[in-house]
Amino acid sequence: MLSVFLAGGLEAARADWPGFRGPWGDGHATGPGDATVMGLPLNWSETENIKWKTQIPYRGWSTPAVLGGQVWLTTATPEGHDFFAICVDSETGRVRFNEKLFECEKPEPLGNSVNSYATPSPAIEPGRVYVHFGSYGTACLDTSDFKVLWKRQDLRCRHYRGPASSLVLFENLLILTMDGVDVQYLAALDKKNGQTVWKTNRSVAWNDENVPGQMARDGDLRKAHSTPLIVSTPGGLQMLSVGAKAAYAYDPRTGLELWRVRYDAWSAAPLPLYDKGLAFIITGFGGKTELLAVRTDGRGDVTDTHVAWRSDSMIAKTASPVLVEGLLYMVNDEGLLTCLEAATGKQVWRSRLPGSYAASPIYADGRLYFDNQQGKTTVVKPGRSFEPLAANTLAAGFMASPAVAENSLFLRTRTHLYRIQAGASEGK
Repeated sequence: MLSVFLAGGLEAARADWPGFRGPWGDGHATGPGDATVMGLPLNWSETENIKWKTQIPYRGWSTPAVLGGQVWLTTATPEGHDFFAICVDSETGRVRFNEKLFECEKPEPLGNSVNSYATPSPAIEPGRVYVHFGSYGTACLDTSDFKVLWKRQDLRCRHYRGPASSLVLFENLLILTMDGVDVQYLAALDKKNGQTVWKTNRSVAWNDENVPGQMARDGDLRKAHSTPLIVSTPGGLQMLSVGAKAAYAYDPRTGLELWRVRYDAWSAAPLPLYDKGLAFIITGFGGKTELLAVRTDGRGDVTDTHVAWRSDSMIAKTASPVLVEGLLYMVNDEGLLTCLEAATGKQVWRSRLPGSYAASPIYADGRLYFDNQQGKTTVVKPGRSFEPLAANTLAAGFMASPAVAENSLFLRTRTHLYRIQAGASEGK
């Protein structure tokens, strides 16, 4: 059984999507043992099962956060000068709030076509929503009157390719990941006032002289894009966090490092996962991109003692994996979908999906949903053989990951936000 800590401890939010990877942080719409049938549609198109379709201005890859009849997302001007928070009414698709929160006179160019200046996903809880643009700014808003309650712009790092790590809510804390090319740290803010509660620097630093032929010191080698996952292990709560050069487990209440595992890779994006005492970690880019299964009962440097298995075959570098009943599914950037046994790392099957992938898959209503950059969603039945169920196409491609709430899929394409609902009339 998965043992993932419900983000923020909010049982009331379990039917909604409070952050990037859902209420449990693992891409599941329902928790372990929850047999709730959500009635999500299997098929849709631009004219079928669309409750509404709303254009979203500018550019942003953040996943929608959904709670209490509101859908929150972020966007930014393509050049990174202006940063916005948007609230959409979940019933009607009407934009209720669209305001600029931050601006930057000289943003650093992204230097790539994969990221945006509004990639980190919002996090929402009753009464408050938190939006984050990396070092460009973090803010908390009241969801009833849309007033800004606090802002921070002093948490600095040089993202180099743009910010991407999303927010994590935990008890009274809002946790940020700041893995830049200059500094790498995690910070926990008091949700009430935005003040720093703890800040922990990454303990493993790159020694560029040991990586001949790679980029300069201000290049990609030091940064990462992953978001932490807080899990309940037999030894207590751990916050799993993947960085450049190493992955870590921290005490989420204090920021104390518990253990770390080293590797020669950087720019990691996929979230970690956890199941039955194993943390599953994708190392990122480098000479060898690997998926590591690490036992979580160690302390200190566990590189040589607690790696249960590893795989370097067709590993997903951008989209996060998803675990269902002991099987781990991951789709790499080129569309190769692999199913592995979580306990052993043994490959169960592999198949090719159409297109290329950046968005992370989700598990809902007993199905896996994979959104590609060309606008197609492939629906797959989980199991020990590859069984595709449907393929559905919208007009623009997906960079943002899907969200599930109110018996609907909330899908953000490059240009629009959709509410996909069974039996809905033609999109407006």
